[in-house]
Amino acid sequence: MSVGGEMKKQAFNFVLSIFICLNSGQILASESNKPNIILMMADDLGYGDTGFTGNKIIKTPSLDQMAQEGAILTNFHSGGSVCSPTRGTFLTGRHHHRYGIFWANMGHLPKEEITLSGILKEQGYTTGHFGKWHLGTLSKSSSPKGKKRKPAQNYSPPAWHGYDTSFVTESAIALWDPAKGNRAKNNPFWLDGVALDPNDPSLQGGASRVVMDKALPFIEKSVNEKKPFFAVIWFHAPHMDVVAGPKYLAKYKGYGEAAHYYGVVAEMDEQIGRLRAELKRLGVDNNTLITFTSDNGPEGKTKVSKGRTAGVTGGLKGHKRDLYEGGVRVPTLALWPERIQAGRVIKTTGSTLDYLPTINDIIDYKMPDSRPIDGESLLPVLVNESSEFKRSKAIPFVANKSLSLIDGDFKLIVNRNNSEQVILYNLKHDRSETTNIATQYPQQVQLMTEKIIAFIASAKASHQGEDYTHENFKPVDKWPLIKSNTE
Repeated sequence: MSVGGEMKKQAFNFVLSIFICLNSGQILASESNKPNIILMMADDLGYGDTGFTGNKIIKTPSLDQMAQEGAILTNFHSGGSVCSPTRGTFLTGRHHHRYGIFWANMGHLPKEEITLSGILKEQGYTTGHFGKWHLGTLSKSSSPKGKKRKPAQNYSPPAWHGYDTSFVTESAIALWDPAKGNRAKNNPFWLDGVALDPNDPSLQGGASRVVMDKALPFIEKSVNEKKPFFAVIWFHAPHMDVVAGPKYLAKYKGYGEAAHYYGVVAEMDEQIGRLRAELKRLGVDNNTLITFTSDNGPEGKTKVSKGRTAGVTGGLKGHKRDLYEGGVRVPTLALWPERIQAGRVIKTTGSTLDYLPTINDIIDYKMPDSRPIDGESLLPVLVNESSEFKRSKAIPFVANKSLSLIDGDFKLIVNRNNSEQVILYNLKHDRSETTNIATQYPQQVQLMTEKIIAFIASAKASHQGEDYTHENFKPVDKWPLIKSNTE
């Protein structure tokens, strides 16, 4: 090779090396700009239990400020009308009947499910879960629900699902001094799989503060290590046992037993404010996506809520365990200063099923297989890229003897043992579900019934393990809808 040719080769290699370095720098910059993600959820908080959804008694200044600085989702739903089912949908984007979490304290999250925590860990995030778990037992030998919970068969700790760290209880606890009382029996706080001593001083006081005390160091450590973080914070409040501390009872003096309910919600809100202050101190508040919702509607079986179950639905019909809107429409907001415009009110129908596809959209992750995903990405409407966004997937619900489907403005409720018991509402014009219009829209009823039948068939196949490559998979519990007349 001539001297001139050698010089050209060296020049080319030099330019190439510069390009590689610059491109690597771009990749590193892209990695560093990944948003941090914090997904929060209350337990049994009613749609009307926050200031940003109209409550005039309970003071929730932290949540209200988030609502002002972010977006309120006024038509957002929990995946189920009780806790465990919703929690499954939250992490998988799939209906809870696909993997056998048919009701609270039933089944567990199988290892074969692809979870948000697993996806984000794979993408370089540090991952942590704090608060309530309720997706399986945390001990193979015992459970707060006793032997009927089948602790060995339903053992499924957070570490199995992509979490680097966790601080959790299996199920509900008292909301003041949470390591004590009847709820604490066989239900300790587990820190990375190790049960803590109930006399540990860090477990005293408000349950929301106890949980946040572990979440904040995780976040600080991640920031110091310059790694994006994913934190799931599932508060225990305001689920029974509803016990507020003296400071919070004093805020609601004169409200009798209801002061306990108002107080535990106030304590949770205070800790959310503490979280936001820490994010600002660490300099990561602008590029952190924070969401807040509830796992179902409020406890109570009567129209007038009172005492320690004083949660309200903001005029919606029904409560926890119901498929009416009071049981499944929940107070929800999203805050992401870099991407979500402040003060937005989003009326698009949404669900906890949508968390996984939305976050997959944010990080540009493609699912590795063709398993059915029941949710869909809400990113276009969250960042206002599509003002004409219309949901393409109907939202299915199952509770006890009822099945339901929200499809556009319509909501169909059917009795699984009596297909003639059909109720159809137009939620756009009848938010409180007062008028059954099934006889006026027979074609709509037929269309939505067919969608329910198709969903049942698909979910049943998933439950039998058809979505998994593991040949030896066997469901723990029997499929409950085999005898359904709608199948």
